[in-house]
Amino acid sequence: MLNNVVRHYAAYQVPRYTSYPTAADFTLVVTSNEHAAWLRGLDAREVISVYLHVPYCREICLYCGCNTKMAVRDDVIDAYRRALETEIGLVASLVGERPGIARLHWGGGTPSILGADGLRSVVAALGRHFPFENGFEHAIELDPRHVTGTLATALAELGVTRASLGVQDVDPLVQAAIGRVQPVAVVERAVEYLRSAGVTNLNFDLIYGLPLQTTDSVRKTCAVVAAMAPDRIACFGYAHLPRLKANQRRIDEAKLPSQDQRIDQAETMAAELTRAGYMKLGIDHFAKPADPLARASAMGKLHRNFQGYTDDPSRVLLGLGASSISTFADGLVQNTSDVPRYIRAIEAGSLASARGCRVDEDDRQRAHIIERLMCDFAVDLDAIAPAADFHQELSMLAPMQWDGLLDIDGTKLRVTDAGRAVVRVIAAAFDRYRRPQAAQFSKAI
Repeated sequence: MLNNVVRHYAAYQVPRYTSYPTAADFTLVVTSNEHAAWLRGLDAREVISVYLHVPYCREICLYCGCNTKMAVRDDVIDAYRRALETEIGLVASLVGERPGIARLHWGGGTPSILGADGLRSVVAALGRHFPFENGFEHAIELDPRHVTGTLATALAELGVTRASLGVQDVDPLVQAAIGRVQPVAVVERAVEYLRSAGVTNLNFDLIYGLPLQTTDSVRKTCAVVAAMAPDRIACFGYAHLPRLKANQRRIDEAKLPSQDQRIDQAETMAAELTRAGYMKLGIDHFAKPADPLARASAMGKLHRNFQGYTDDPSRVLLGLGASSISTFADGLVQNTSDVPRYIRAIEAGSLASARGCRVDEDDRQRAHIIERLMCDFAVDLDAIAPAADFHQELSMLAPMQWDGLLDIDGTKLRVTDAGRAVVRVIAAAFDRYRRPQAAQFSKAI
């Protein structure tokens, strides 16, 4: 059980650090000019990853914090698909010698809303402009309620190698409270369809801190999920930000677990999943010991990006679609989240980039430090930034050392077992952009 000191730090609001600088620190200063320059500077000798964002769902769940909206008209979805394909060509026109794609990830929203033909069309557009590396990883996020045998077969034919299913929770009362009624039989059927079609590498997403959840209910969810034996499981804490997400205003806040109850739920999930044979990776991912993610962690090669923990070593991520974020050596840039504005920009032959940030060597060093803390729970500051002065950061960390959250030996930091639960708070000491207790961030647990 977490002690009172750790529970105190767990209430801190800090970024999830799926990037550094974080998206909260992007500004309008970075425009499509920088975006275009960074595309022109890509090195064809270095493989890249691609993220495709589809910002539509048939209905919006009450807990959802994603950049998505409800779509009931197929012509709206088709117009977005055409813009996405046009953006692929536009981006490719700015790149000189085209690098190969080693990873392709669909996110949303619900990417399968494009339909099998729509998915094929977008992949074909990518293939016309960029070569796919042999054995490239092709992953997609799916809503189990919309997985059919026909869709599963189409995904396999497209070369999808991994599917991530949004399970969240199996308790009917919790599902009703979050507006996502999804019986266990629906998830089991989706798993059967995918595995039968040959898409056998599966990830499940779970959430704790939802309304009406208890330690007993998340324990049952973990047991049900473990019985379906996905290769990976990601457990996220629900971030209740009704000021930013209108759909979350429909959640009854009186039914949300307390901070202590959230912590107990997170601990219960970790205990149940490790008891079921999964290895805990970083702060919120679990994987079977033979999974590539577990092997990467054991070798110190685990990474963290906008999809969470990954074994993807690519330094360049091309984000395509509304709200998607691209990562380059010299900065990060995000497309506009406004879909009509995104489509207008693309149709006019312009990049849809709206904001971002430039990064310098200090940013790159801090990003590396934060990533190693989040992935390895240890870092040698001198090995990463031998000329840097982290006296101020070490002073900030001193109270956490006294509280038993980490050990500091010169420039070497090691997060203790107790401190791992709040490593985001420790990592935040190296974030020069951070605004203390910023309201747009989620609690550490």
